[in-house]
Amino acid sequence: MFLTEQSCLKVCLLYKNKTKMGNKKTVIVVGGGFAGINFVKKLDKDLFEVILFDRLNHHQFQPLFYQVATSQIEPSSISFPLRHIFRGQKNVRIRLAEVLSVDPNAHKIQTSIGEYGYDYLVLAMGCKTNFFGNQSISEHALTLKTTYEAIGIRNHILQAFENIISAPESEKEALSNLVIVGAGPTGVELAGAFAEIKKNVLPQDYPRIDFSKFRIILIEGSKNTLNSMSDKAKATSYRYLQQMGIEIMTETIVTHYDGETLALNNGTTIRTKSLIWAAGVTANTIQGLPESCLAPGGRVKVDRINRPVGCKNDIFVLGDMALMETPKYPKGHPQLANVAINQALNLAKNMKKIETGKATKEYEYRDLGAMATVGRNKAIVDLPFLKFTGFPAWVVWMFLHLMLILSVRNKLIIFINWAWAYITKDSALRLILTQPGKK
Repeated sequence: MFLTEQSCLKVCLLYKNKTKMGNKKTVIVVGGGFAGINFVKKLDKDLFEVILFDRLNHHQFQPLFYQVATSQIEPSSISFPLRHIFRGQKNVRIRLAEVLSVDPNAHKIQTSIGEYGYDYLVLAMGCKTNFFGNQSISEHALTLKTTYEAIGIRNHILQAFENIISAPESEKEALSNLVIVGAGPTGVELAGAFAEIKKNVLPQDYPRIDFSKFRIILIEGSKNTLNSMSDKAKATSYRYLQQMGIEIMTETIVTHYDGETLALNNGTTIRTKSLIWAAGVTANTIQGLPESCLAPGGRVKVDRINRPVGCKNDIFVLGDMALMETPKYPKGHPQLANVAINQALNLAKNMKKIETGKATKEYEYRDLGAMATVGRNKAIVDLPFLKFTGFPAWVVWMFLHLMLILSVRNKLIIFINWAWAYITKDSALRLILTQPGKK
């Protein structure tokens, strides 16, 4: 049987494509956070095959965790399955596993599902809660670094009110005190959201509970709330929180917590069964990287294209894990989503340049400002050229966060939830999702 000219052309094209696929470099990406997913999305599909590792099967939109914890939106609204995100990218494979260590000399990683080789390795594992070495706090405090933990806080707080109804008077004080440690954006947003549901929602659900005895206490080690933002943001956020009935303790450190009694460095104690720890983060780490590239706090010292200092040229570190010292930021960039996203986009372009023999571009962080919301019609926006507060800032905060949500469907769902809550002052999402008999 003889092949036609058209058939020969098809065979040649198939062979060419197969050869091209075989020549692609394998890039292993560890972490499906802001840095990981943006890097994979931008990476050249014709040059690279990607294996994306994560312990979770979904990307989490961390800026809105506090709204899940306070029953304002459902966790599915801010959680995006990785396989759905990359279902249109044939060069991407997903592996649900924990990466245990890296062997730079052998160009391999060891994972909970076996060993994998790579041509390039990109570490974007983010950060975790920092307890500053206090074991008692790590054992008993609630944290807010995952969707699961946000659901856990929601379960815990709602269950506390269920328990107040039947608890003896001697236990009601500890159940009625909610303590949040850390007055950065997360702590301030949590405190404000809880103050609003205390005022507008919970008295309707629990009419027999005296909510004048429900205390929301915000503890901060520095002198101010939102201490990393402008003086205007510090003063305005403090005023907003006080107006909402939140007790604020600045320049105060928690020294011990046993699950019911909180001890402070000024000698006072607070009885509480609800401590939410939002006082800081530390980078996730991985075994196998040279000690010479590790910095205090677990971060990895990297050059201007995110290669670890003194390590192999085929390894890169992005986002919260990376400590990049520049003239503008001699102590490294802040651990923010904007930094992670833009480092990822820059590295994706640089990896193509490396493969094609072109000069790479150094990363430079452009500070676009910061923002935080305290509650209904109350927010603070710090831009390099403008600072404003109140309702306009609140609208800007909502718009920018909606734009960062990955899917149109989820943008719409969150917008509807926000609009409904604004009109009715009620979200109706107060589900305790635990197995019966367990707390």
